[in-house]
Amino acid sequence: MTFFFICPEINKSSQAVKEGPSAGKAAIGGPFTLVNHEGKKATEKDFIGKWTVMYFGFTHCPDICPDELQKLASAVEKIKKKAGFEIVPVFISVDPERDTVDQVREYVKEFHPKLVGLTGTPSDIKNVARSYRVYYMKTDVEDSDYQVDHSIVMYLMGPDMQFVKFFGKNHDDESLADGIIKEIKQYQGQQVKKGAPTL
Repeated sequence: MTFFFICPEINKSSQAVKEGPSAGKAAIGGPFTLVNHEGKKATEKDFIGKWTVMYFGFTHCPDICPDELQKLASAVEKIKKKAGFEIVPVFISVDPERDTVDQVREYVKEFHPKLVGLTGTPSDIKNVARSYRVYYMKTDVEDSDYQVDHSIVMYLMGPDMQFVKFFGKNHDDESLADGIIKEIKQYQGQQVKKGAPTL
């Protein structure tokens, strides 16, 4: 059995883990090196200067991942329509053994043309999951068609790739879009006060 529990702030119960890290801008995020769905090296630096929403899941997920990615895709369009902000949606696999570049490429194109799919070696995925405090665990490992239990959280990252806020499964596409717009506007207001450029 493969098990990773990398989120010390939260309650150890399964439900609490899946809801994501506790409030506060703790050390969430950081450097990573993965491979994108085009087979090219991808690091956190590729997203500098962009607003990014990151979701961890796996392509064999029967329902939750597709639902969450459809929600994210819808929210990206709503944000653009409502506020004109461009958001980069990112899917990171927590099933590197099965989620090859080709598999991820076919998967992400089902949801949004701008959805970036990332995968890597088991070690690479373990490292990025640790950085983002993501929980994931294989279940029914005796079966080749195993599932992966994992956190159901979307991470909003600012243009400096610093963690801004996480959004749990309780949000629908409308509230997700509104929540992200609110965070971006707050960020822009803070940048104006600092005399720094806004994105």
